[in-house]
Amino acid sequence: MIQKKVRGDVVFTTITHAVLALLSVATILPILLLIASSFTAEATILHDGYRFWPKAFSLNAYEYLGGQGRFILNALTISFTVTGLGTASSLFITALLAYPLSRKDFPFRIPLSFFVFFTMLFNGGLVPTYLVYTNIFHIKNTLFGLLVPGLLMNGFNVILMRTYFSTNIPDALIESARLDGAGETLIFFRIVMPLSLPILATVGLMAGLAYWNDWFNGLIYINKPQLFSLQNILNRMITNIQFLQQNAGASANLAVEAAKIPTTTVRMAIATVGAAPILIIYPFFQRYFVKGIVIGAVKG
Repeated sequence: MIQKKVRGDVVFTTITHAVLALLSVATILPILLLIASSFTAEATILHDGYRFWPKAFSLNAYEYLGGQGRFILNALTISFTVTGLGTASSLFITALLAYPLSRKDFPFRIPLSFFVFFTMLFNGGLVPTYLVYTNIFHIKNTLFGLLVPGLLMNGFNVILMRTYFSTNIPDALIESARLDGAGETLIFFRIVMPLSLPILATVGLMAGLAYWNDWFNGLIYINKPQLFSLQNILNRMITNIQFLQQNAGASANLAVEAAKIPTTTVRMAIATVGAAPILIIYPFFQRYFVKGIVIGAVKG
């Protein structure tokens, strides 16, 4: 019986590893194809299709992006600034709300939890939100237009962090700190936060991804080119390329400009440039991310 059980465990483990390996390969292959395509000559892709190894190596797509270097460098600065400030602010505000919601002795715990959950189901709509942010808070054409709307705090992240606090911060530890004379502020910053690195890394990574990949706020709230983020610049470049392609027949000048642009490979290069920072940073947070998302999702 024991041998059969051991064999069954070995078979199950082998099958599980094989399935996970296939899923990993299925995840990595599109990224490799994207990067390889960005280094391939435009004519080769149009003639032979996409390949995992460039048949004709070319840097034309990146040279075209390099021609927009001043705008891209400024956009990178904006993106890193917004992502850093937004992630830090989002983590701080989320933790400040999630911690009291995790304490059973907090008198307004239930109504506040309902309000947080309500925001996950309903929102005011685009037009009222736009009017409130532009006419009342006046964030149009400011960095706050990239920081605040829809990204500063997320109901799901609050509930995830609240659950982590409830299940992983012992009540006895907090009571002990109170008996020693510690106040709520000291308990929060000296006890709760140091014990919550996995969930902080998890929520921080999700918030950082949201800020880095966001282009919608820039499209709605930003008109000044000097405040365009990387995603907005790349999105506008794609739009301009599509415009040149669609209207090339209407003007000889447009036809000449459209012919100069390696349109397919530029799209691949744009996607590669946009994804590269996240691909580099993610491995450093992976172990915290997995631990935090598993523990924080378990209902206490």
